[in-house]
Amino acid sequence: MAESKITIPKDISPAVIKRLPRYYRYLGELKEHDVSRISSKELSQRMQVTASQIRQDLNNFGGFGQQGYGYNVEYLYTEIGKILGLDKVNNMIIVGAGNLGQALANYHFEPNGFRVLGLFDVNPRLVGLTVRGVEIYDIDTLEEFIHTHDIKIAVLTLPKQTASDMAKSMVEWGIKAFWNFAPVDLKLPKDIMVENVHLAESLMTLSYRIRSNNE
Repeated sequence: MAESKITIPKDISPAVIKRLPRYYRYLGELKEHDVSRISSKELSQRMQVTASQIRQDLNNFGGFGQQGYGYNVEYLYTEIGKILGLDKVNNMIIVGAGNLGQALANYHFEPNGFRVLGLFDVNPRLVGLTVRGVEIYDIDTLEEFIHTHDIKIAVLTLPKQTASDMAKSMVEWGIKAFWNFAPVDLKLPKDIMVENVHLAESLMTLSYRIRSNNE
């Protein structure tokens, strides 16, 4: 199949960006089941997104289908991976090696293009331990580690009272993006990317949906 040029406009809707990982996941599952091609209608039935929405989303990046043929699953999977930056390994660190930090370190991120190089904590009893082969370091070594390993992504699992100040320091040391699990909204420069994952808020949203559905 002829290679199409990927375009990544600056003004892509956040809703489209959030759907891209879903496309990537579903296409990966299709690959695992040796499905070679799929139509937008068939993909829409699996994902519960309209076929029109799928075509509109992919057209933001140049479109990848052929009339009467549909989408080449492996090709589309690869191209969406490139759009998401998964065609290279993204090194990251976890700051906060408590229960949540260690749980995240145990997750198998590598197939999705991410590799945890280290965990950091203030607790001396944790320093030197390993989680799934990744060492826990003293927080005092964080700045040097960021510089020597060219880290751009940090996972933040610190308490609310320390997360903001630590994030600001890490920006000065070169961190460009945060996956923030701390229960606080980070006030950082506009060019720093933050993806918030507030667990309690997600549960509250679920609780609201249960209540509203029962009334």
